Amino acid sequence: MSFESTLMRSKATSFDIAHLAGVSQSTVSRALRDSPLVNQETKDKVKAIARELNYKVDKNASNLRQQQSRTIALLLFEDPTTDDSLINPFFLSMLGSITKASALAGYDLLISFQNMSDDWHAEFEDTNKADGIILLGYGDFVDYQNKLSQLEEQQTHFVRWGAADKDHPGVSIGCDNYQGGFDITQHLINLGRKNFAFIGGADKHAPEFQARYFGHRDAIKKAGLKINKNNQVEAISTENSGYEATKTLLANSTDVDAILCASDLIAIGAMQACQDSGLTIPNDISVVGYDNIPVSRFTNPALTTVAQNTSLAGELLVSSLLSLINGEDVAPKLMQVEVITRQSCGASAIDQA
Repeated sequence: MSFESTLMRSKATSFDIAHLAGVSQSTVSRALRDSPLVNQETKDKVKAIARELNYKVDKNASNLRQQQSRTIALLLFEDPTTDDSLINPFFLSMLGSITKASALAGYDLLISFQNMSDDWHAEFEDTNKADGIILLGYGDFVDYQNKLSQLEEQQTHFVRWGAADKDHPGVSIGCDNYQGGFDITQHLINLGRKNFAFIGGADKHAPEFQARYFGHRDAIKKAGLKINKNNQVEAISTENSGYEATKTLLANSTDVDAILCASDLIAIGAMQACQDSGLTIPNDISVVGYDNIPVSRFTNPALTTVAQNTSLAGELLVSSLLSLINGEDVAPKLMQVEVITRQSCGASAIDQA
């Protein structure tokens, strides 16, 4: 007896339709309710199979999906790390605040990694796992932007940590990366540094890094100093990438006296590369980072960096998402940053953190 014949004798489910149509169960659910995220050919195929199997939508289950689960989904991007966590330590600093804010609001927190399959963006609200989503991290933003647009089209409740401007989909909570890049560069200029390098992305693939670079560049211009475009070297936010990028920089540039790194992880690798190349920090060269992750206080020398208020960030991410869930209008939020001065830039040994 064929699979189809067996189904005709029993009550078919959406999973059965998915099997016959060669699509996921969530795609079946969206096709049956005419979601714009499913193309017309797939809708027609799914509906034809549903009619053949005499499939009926369970109204009680459908109503249940409209009810709130009192759960928030926190989805982390898998970052390359030196340990097995696959979580950027900057986001670990934010996790406690998000957990506390969720609990105070009476919500459970479901923590998972982002699944970059075609259906990852639809799973949580479609299956009533969560009432809304917080997104932390994204990898290449050019590739990621389409996923955010799909979330908007589906009217999913979501907020994300990242660039807060009209060109990036969804409600975003972020820090003033441009000002942070400007301020820390100005600090180095005030210390007498004149020949700068930037380690990290400076294009639309990494908008937060790009904003930091633009602030860095404009501070140099304002001081009347020269910008050497060859002294911007690409790196992702890992120690290894920072190390290799800095070795490349130092092999091609001999007059650099200050390196601004787009993240603390990059800066840790950059410091090791400088020291392996026989340079002393900060006597020969200043190295500064961005993020103020906990380990930045304990590098040798301690790392000057830009602090983002991760405690406030977590609170704003949760409160903004809950406002969206309750049908309220929510605007993106831009938080201020603070330069944390330590020994790696050539300042006094006073740790202001």
